[in-house]
This record gives sequence, structure tokens and C-alpha cells, in this order.
Amino acid sequence: MLLFRRQAHARAGLVGNPSDGYHGKTIALTVANFAAEVVLYEWEDVEIVWTEQDQSRFSSIQDLVRDVKLHGYYGGVRLIKATIKKFYDHCQRCRYELHRTNFSIRYRSDIPRQVGLAGSSAIIVATLRALIDFYQVPIPLEVQPSLALAVETEELGITAGLQDRVIQVYGGLVYMDFAEEQTRERDGYRHGVYERLDPGLLPPLYLAYSADEGEPTEVFHNDIRSRFLRGESAVVQAMQRCARLAAEARLALLQRDAEHLGQLIDQNFDTRRSISQLPRGQVAMVEAARSVGASAHFAGSGGAILGVYRDETMFQRLQQTLGGIGCRVLRPMLQNPA
Repeated sequence: MLLFRRQAHARAGLVGNPSDGYHGKTIALTVANFAAEVVLYEWEDVEIVWTEQDQSRFSSIQDLVRDVKLHGYYGGVRLIKATIKKFYDHCQRCRYELHRTNFSIRYRSDIPRQVGLAGSSAIIVATLRALIDFYQVPIPLEVQPSLALAVETEELGITAGLQDRVIQVYGGLVYMDFAEEQTRERDGYRHGVYERLDPGLLPPLYLAYSADEGEPTEVFHNDIRSRFLRGESAVVQAMQRCARLAAEARLALLQRDAEHLGQLIDQNFDTRRSISQLPRGQVAMVEAARSVGASAHFAGSGGAILGVYRDETMFQRLQQTLGGIGCRVLRPMLQNPA
């Protein structure tokens, strides 16, 4: 019996986000501490197996509320269902012939929800990987992130950018350029220029998150997108600045200049803060990290922060200070896709 077990890891934006959705540039890394895993195997029917993250029966109203806080109003089944549909549509358009064997598919994920670590896109990417291997279709690597993005934007109506899907497809550490003049079209999808960087170039990084401070990514993106599309100068200039910071961060990494990289990370957050009313609790996380000398900005849409720290003493101070406001602090495990 054919059985495929495929994963996609959490991701953290290093510098440049959220300019990926606005023709910008970003650098992101996969966080191997957390992953979504999909298991797909031959079956008599096409079946999506529900997990505890998709439950619809609760022991009490308090249990229902707790589930919503942990997982939102939707679990992963809708993501898998939409991925299968979009995969099929793409194969039809590209005239990939699919065999007629059915499958059962299930997932699990330990990626913290709604803290900006790309848990939803990880489920989609893992599902897409399993489908590609099950049907043995040659979807080019640079097309896969755009296909994964279309699952959310076209099938589910969720506003998002390419960064998360690129880093989860490519793995490791990636510099991405989404400038309009750099984008190309292949198999009906637009893609940017993606450059793999050596994860060994990274200085010591910490990651901190608080489930109490998370929110869905569309809460941030919907407001900024409408202002960007209206041509609001502050938003347009902020996205251009975030893109420049990513380009500078690429050079800082290649030159192993950890101090400058930390400064760019701080500037990224300050730029984002200049155009948004950010939740007080999330700002407090950044300020707490900076108070001990570390750099800090959002790893994604909010609820998790990332930055450079200097030594073990500073890391321990980060744990104490951020732990004091309810955050978990860890060192991201770096993945080298090679």
C-alpha cells in the first residue's frame, strides 16, 4: 500500500515582512521546532480524517470557547479540502494525468495557532507535497508556493502573501524578491526570485510567542492592503523601506555582521509600527526583549517575535523578562534543506 508522510515547518520572517504582499523583499527561515504533518495513503474512497483540532462536539460551553481560542473557528480540514481542489484544477489545466486510486488523508500540527508562525500554510504545503508524490506530478518548485497561496486567496478568500509559502516549500533560509520587474509566470502562476542562503550565516536567534497575544493574519493584512491599494503614501513608503531593509539584511548576513542585522530587525518593527495601531500586548513583547539588549520584531502577523541576542547571559535574561509576561522563549532549530 502506498503511504506518504510529508511535513512543512513553522516559519519566521527575519527582515522585510510584510512587504512580500506589496512587491517587496523579505528574508525568512523555517523553524524546525514545530511542524504540520500530513499522512496520505491508498484507500477505497477519498476521505479526509478529522482530528481533535476539527472537533464539533464539546463537553461544555467553556470547552467550546477554549477550542476557539486555541484553533480559531476552523481547523485544518477546510485547508486540506481546498488544497485538494486547487491541486486537481492545476493538474487539469496543465494536463497532468492523474491515476484513479483513491486516498485517505489526515493531519496533525504542533505549530502554535494564530501567533504568526504560518500554521495554516504549513498544513497546505504538507498536503500539496503529499499529493504531488502520490500522483507523481512534476510541479516545479518555484510554482508550488504560488499554488499554495492560491488555495487561501482564491479558494478561501484569505488575504496573504507569498513569503510563508516560499520558505515552507524551499526550507532553510531564503531571500525573496517580489519586485514587479523580477516576477515571472509559469504554469499560470506568478513567482518571484528566490535565493537560498546558508543557515550557518545566521547569528544566535531567539523566538518568543504568547498564545494570548495572537490574532489571525488577515486582521493585519486587510487594513494595510486597502490603504496600500488606495495609494496612501505612508503605507507605500513603509513597504518600500521594509524591502530595502531585507536587501541590506542579506548583505549583513553574507558579511556576518550580527550587530547590523539586529539593527535592521529593529528598524523593520519600527517601520511597521509607524503605519499601524499594533496591539499593546504584542508591542510589550518587543519592548521587553529590547530592554535586555536584544533586537526584536514580529515573526509574522503578530503574537510571536524574533531577534538577535548576544550571548547565553542575554538569552537567560530574555527567558526571565519575556517569561514574566507569559511568553515562551526558545532557540529556533534551523533546517538545512540540503
